[in-house]
Amino acid sequence: MTNIIVIVGQTATGKTKLALELAKKHNGELINFDSRQIYKYLDIITGKDIPKNKIWLYDIVTPDQYFSSFDFVKLATPIIEDISKRGKTPILVGGTYLYLKHLLYGIDNNNNPPDFKLRAELDDKTVQELQQILKTVSLQSFNRLNHSDVNNPRRLIRKIEIALTDSTDLTDSERLYLIPADFIRFHPTIIGLRYKDKNKLREVITKRVENRLKTGAIEEVKKLFKMGYDENDPGLKTIGYQQIIKYLNKKFTKEKTIEDWINKEVQYAKRQLTFMKKDENISWRDI
Repeated sequence: MTNIIVIVGQTATGKTKLALELAKKHNGELINFDSRQIYKYLDIITGKDIPKNKIWLYDIVTPDQYFSSFDFVKLATPIIEDISKRGKTPILVGGTYLYLKHLLYGIDNNNNPPDFKLRAELDDKTVQELQQILKTVSLQSFNRLNHSDVNNPRRLIRKIEIALTDSTDLTDSERLYLIPADFIRFHPTIIGLRYKDKNKLREVITKRVENRLKTGAIEEVKKLFKMGYDENDPGLKTIGYQQIIKYLNKKFTKEKTIEDWINKEVQYAKRQLTFMKKDENISWRDI
């Protein structure tokens, strides 16, 4: 399996800064998984950091294009593999947990989360050894495998993983075959950044919003309109852009624009944490 480092967390927690530090330490290259920063021309409001070294999956689609988690997985997977083949460490950084979830865990209705420690222990086993382990922990599960699956180490590892963590009768678990065969391709070390103090979260977001307004957020939206984009484009249906568009359309005062932008960012940060806390593979750092 390919080893990767993942920096995930709430908005305004310094994820990119940490990722850049780790890149120097581990000879790494950064891959973005922020759903707002994948868009071209959306720079100031999205807080796009432009370091000296390239960040993969920045600026890859225009604001009028849709981009899904499936698109992300399709593009990110070969980039990760290429970085690894060149002897470097893939470092993913972002706050769009859905992208990360689909990359690491696939699209699966099964309730058994991946056990990366177990996977690492099984990764060096031969197919024959994996077959014997699965027979030992769940002969029924082994007997239901077809010829292809019984010789597929990734499928065998996943079946062992499920058998060891699921106390239910696996006979009724045919849905597990929906898991992509290559879905245990990566072995991640996931670092999560979150605010321990909710007041600090609001304080940092407030300063960030004020700074982005000072550095040209309104002008950025005006420029996008001049380029032919409008408020209904996918890239502009996001926090910051929606508030400024309402301001330009005289639906918001400047004070209301700032207030609503800050409130929406705080709400978004709270939702991010709610989703991420369900992932037991994340090692959290409070800031």
